[in-house]
Amino acid sequence: MNNLKLSREITSSLQLQAEDEAIRFAAFDIERNRLFFASSANFIYTTQLPSSQDGREWSKASFSLAVELVDLEPGDFITSFDYQMEKEALIVGTSRGLLLLHKVENKVTERVGKVEGGVKCISPSPDGDLLGIITGFGQILVMTHDWDLLYEMALEDFPEDVDHQSSKNSSSYHTGELHPKQQSKPKKKPLRGLELPHGLPREGTSSTVNEHPVKGSHCEPTYCSDNSFESLISWRGDGKYFATLSMVNNSISLNNKIKVWERDSGALHSVSESKSFVGSVLEWMPSGAKIAAVYYWKAEKKCPSNNHWYLKHEVRYSRHDGIRFMWDPTKPLQLICWTLGGQITIFSLVWVTAVMENSTALLIDGSEILVTPLSLSLVVPPPMFLFNLRFPSAVRDVAFCSKSSKNHLAASLSNGCLCVVELPQLDTWEELEGKEFSAEASYSESAIGSFVHLVWLDSHVLVGVSHSGFRHSDCLLDTSSGKDGLPGYYLQEIELVCSEDHVPGLVTCSGWHAKRSNQISLEEPVIGIVPNLAKRYSVFVQFDGGKIFEYMSKLCITGGAPVPSLQVHENMRFLSSCPWMYVIPVGDSGQSMSLLFGLDESSRLHVNGRILCNNCSSFSFYSNLADQRLNMETSCLLSRKETKKKKRNYINVWEKGARVLGVLHGDEAAVILQSTRGNLECIYPRKLVLSSIIHALIQGRFRDGLLMVRRHRIDFNVIIDHCGWQAFLQLAPEFVRQVNSLAHITEFVCSIKKENIMETLYKNYVSLPCLKGAKVVEARNFEGFDANNKISSVLLAIRKALEEQGVESPARELCILTTLARSDPPALEEALKRIKVIREMELVGSDDAKRMSYPSAEESVKHLLWLSDSEAVYDAALGLYDLNLAAIVALNSQRDPKEFLPFLQELEHMPTLSMRYNIDLKLQRYENALRHIIIAGDIYYADSMNLMKNNPELFPLGLQLITDPAKRRQVLEAWGDHLSNIKCFEDAAATYLCCTSLEKALKAYRACGNWSGVLTVAGLIRLGKEEVVQLARELCEELQVVGKPGEAAKIALEYCGDVNGGVSLLVSARDWEEALRVAFMHRREDLISQVTDASLECANLLIGEYEEGLEKVGKYLARYLAVRQRRLLLAAKLQSDERSVNDGDYDTASEASSSFSEMSAYTKGTRKGSAASISSSTTSKARDMRRQRNKGKIRAGSPGEEMALVEHLKGMPLTAGAKHELKSLLISLVMVAKEDIARKLQRIGENFQLSQMAAVKLAEDAMSSDIIDEQAHFWIITY
Repeated sequence: MNNLKLSREITSSLQLQAEDEAIRFAAFDIERNRLFFASSANFIYTTQLPSSQDGREWSKASFSLAVELVDLEPGDFITSFDYQMEKEALIVGTSRGLLLLHKVENKVTERVGKVEGGVKCISPSPDGDLLGIITGFGQILVMTHDWDLLYEMALEDFPEDVDHQSSKNSSSYHTGELHPKQQSKPKKKPLRGLELPHGLPREGTSSTVNEHPVKGSHCEPTYCSDNSFESLISWRGDGKYFATLSMVNNSISLNNKIKVWERDSGALHSVSESKSFVGSVLEWMPSGAKIAAVYYWKAEKKCPSNNHWYLKHEVRYSRHDGIRFMWDPTKPLQLICWTLGGQITIFSLVWVTAVMENSTALLIDGSEILVTPLSLSLVVPPPMFLFNLRFPSAVRDVAFCSKSSKNHLAASLSNGCLCVVELPQLDTWEELEGKEFSAEASYSESAIGSFVHLVWLDSHVLVGVSHSGFRHSDCLLDTSSGKDGLPGYYLQEIELVCSEDHVPGLVTCSGWHAKRSNQISLEEPVIGIVPNLAKRYSVFVQFDGGKIFEYMSKLCITGGAPVPSLQVHENMRFLSSCPWMYVIPVGDSGQSMSLLFGLDESSRLHVNGRILCNNCSSFSFYSNLADQRLNMETSCLLSRKETKKKKRNYINVWEKGARVLGVLHGDEAAVILQSTRGNLECIYPRKLVLSSIIHALIQGRFRDGLLMVRRHRIDFNVIIDHCGWQAFLQLAPEFVRQVNSLAHITEFVCSIKKENIMETLYKNYVSLPCLKGAKVVEARNFEGFDANNKISSVLLAIRKALEEQGVESPARELCILTTLARSDPPALEEALKRIKVIREMELVGSDDAKRMSYPSAEESVKHLLWLSDSEAVYDAALGLYDLNLAAIVALNSQRDPKEFLPFLQELEHMPTLSMRYNIDLKLQRYENALRHIIIAGDIYYADSMNLMKNNPELFPLGLQLITDPAKRRQVLEAWGDHLSNIKCFEDAAATYLCCTSLEKALKAYRACGNWSGVLTVAGLIRLGKEEVVQLARELCEELQVVGKPGEAAKIALEYCGDVNGGVSLLVSARDWEEALRVAFMHRREDLISQVTDASLECANLLIGEYEEGLEKVGKYLARYLAVRQRRLLLAAKLQSDERSVNDGDYDTASEASSSFSEMSAYTKGTRKGSAASISSSTTSKARDMRRQRNKGKIRAGSPGEEMALVEHLKGMPLTAGAKHELKSLLISLVMVAKEDIARKLQRIGENFQLSQMAAVKLAEDAMSSDIIDEQAHFWIITY
């Protein structure tokens, strides 16, 4: 579904050497991009075809690069002409049979042979190995590139009474120097039973020969004398067969036959039926399956065909021009045309999509435009259509405008006319199905001409680019040509007025008047124009090479502004010419800017002077139609190569070569593709679908959003999470009102999830700008809503909306039960309570309207069981203490009656409280069970005690429920026993004290080492003095054993009166100040001397430890710096080695370097390919266990040595206890007049502390950088 558009047109003229001279033949040099022409005066003209950059210079150069005369005898002239790439020379055949080899570079003409009867046709094979020649006597000669004749046969079929073979005993070809090779003519093989290759016609059949007849004139063709020398040989693409067109001599009419010959033997393979073929047009199709020819068509011989061929573009020439053409073999869709007078025109054509911006397909077919609104009927493939527009002449270009519910179409015709059609609104087009409308040419006082490019500025203003100075153009402008009389381009602004009133619902095809309001001469060829959607009455014009200019109409210029002109935009310039161009506006309506996209022939997608994609084949844009100035997103980029992207904003196309035709905007969010087979496919990219859904939800169109979610199988949570589930709580009533379908609401309710899918599932599809329009609010002042529970809160909002808005019906009640069952956690008890109400109404036997608005209890239970776990529903029914309801649930859940019926019967015979107690025990609702069993009376007191002992968390509740003091003491004692069993001795002691169980309280305090509590409880028990002293001595010993000499010293001094033992314990605890205080308090010189000696001994010991610590700090730091330096050097070496070895040698080099000095393991990451990386899991686990055991040890050369050194340095600082001990020791030394040793200890301790802190800081700074400055890392410790 494409149209063929003229992108560029350049022309040049050959300066012929004679007045009556005419161009007859042309040949193409693919290697050097040259074109050769042979004229009737035996001149050979050589011209260099232009590239995309020098088209303007080529058109100015009205002369050929070289002109050479082929020296022939008087009366002899060139009859055939071709270029042979292998010999880099031209092969020339003349009317007198000469075969010449003309070399253009050195201007040498060599005679290679002579053919009797003259040369009628020369045709090289596709591979260049063979040369086919047709002589004037109707003979076919096939020879090699060395001019050796392979075989010769007759082209035409002669009557049986004519002995044609006897008159041709020898070969028709003679070489220039050598004797001709006499070869016997191969016999014609019979055609019966001959197996033909794929696509070749058999003799006597014509179904594949005359592929498509030409409708038109029925007169007999006329031939001039020169036209008899045309190509009559067509080779198949692989060169295995060639076809000829020969006359039927025994026929009265001038009928011809197509013959297919074998390359190797020259045998006739097949022959077509005799038909009246037009001229000598004969081409083998590229696929090799069919041969195309043209013959005169008559009504009685009409052939039906499923194929439909379109006339996509028409260029008109005068009959006297004698137009000839050929396709550029190196550039697709580039047509080279030349006239007999020597004018050469190159047409660069491109395929453009026929789908317009509003998803309407306008397909050009000759003088018709086939109209198909894809948004209404996507399933209508070409050649079918909704309705068609017929024009006076073939359509060359079409422009479409859809603004303010008005649709205008402008068509530029090949005869130079301009037609305008106004179409009704799109939603009324279905009434136009099958109709045809004839459009009339618009009236204009001055000639407007045919346009190369045409766009709408507004519904009544057109801007087009036309050309003048071409022979084939009917465009006659006021200024007929550009500078120096050369062909030129003009930009015209056309204002349109319709003299007829438009009737709504009808098509206006006549009464249009066109007036040229402005015209600007252009210096360079125009590649394309596109309207500027960000600025009214403005268009962008792209010149050859990608230069971008902006044209502003005089309609947007007010006051004393200058005359409309072109303004250059360097920031939007493309890097190369882009035949496909599109503009989208971006930004707010007040400050919008344009993004100019362009696609060049090298598959590069440009945007404002930058390359967006290097392998794009087609592109289109999608809009949600709400604000086309915003939210425009690229819908699809069909890449020729697979690309890797972080975000999945692309989809895989299942058929190679498919292209984007257009998109369906708005809620459809579809991309229309056309495969190489021609069929149309419609895909829905997830990104566009989500964008359209979110946009509909932001606008408050919940029903449309829900229908799109269901249609495209999108997660329903998009409706909740697009703006935050807290905001949806406010929107729930409106959502329920718009959807108005309980089935859809139930489906939505069953799909709600905890997660925010906009941050998980669709994270890569929807970006934050898509959520800017959403009003995100927090859940506050919502009574009954859980701010941390998405599912329950949303379902509660839906349930309230259903109860307030929904009409009472069984379906509504089932939907409400669904919201309860899908809550988190499921609100099964509340659901069963609603079912219980329904059952009670059934038992009453009420037949009123209210009863009929509810489903039956059994149906409700089945619905609840279908949504929830049957065991959970059964337990919830038991929890309501309704045995009948539990039985209904059990029966409908397919449970065996033997399993539940005896249990229910047993419960039925129990007292109410006992029944509830047993149900609570089964459901493990122990708090309810305890309440029920305590209320049941003292007879069940033992059961309540057992329940609390088995569930200790019930003790606080039991104390609240039990009021009898004796029973409360029993509960407290049982609770204390439980706390003692779980080693909570402090709590147990407090609990025992509450129930006055002092013996157990004393044991509990003693078990936890609380000696003050033990002695306090001993006082409460009224123990004797001796018993207390004995108890204190036992506690003192126990505290010494557990390493608490300070507390033991306190007991010895206060309760035992042991001064010597107390001082000794204080010295052991290194509480020097307290030991001195006690010694001086009791005036014991021996104790003072003991404390002094112990403090000196401790001071000397600490001095030694600090000196050893200083040495270790220096050693560890030096080792750390050395290890780190070696690791960095090795890493640098490995990095340099990686640049010189390939990927295959990397593993070997890395493993070898890792073995060096065993330091490479310090680098982060793993070594790919090493043997260590593929060790077994058992070995890895054993290694991990050894590492745990050896944690804290430093092993030289080990992988963790570097980090172990740092951790060890960090673990060497003085603790808070060591600092307190040091301070106490220094004060004690000063008190006993040992200032020197105190000073020495203080200095060494301070040095150790500073050195350790400096070493840690140095190591941490080194770890943050991979570069070590050896000059900066120095430190000195002196003592």
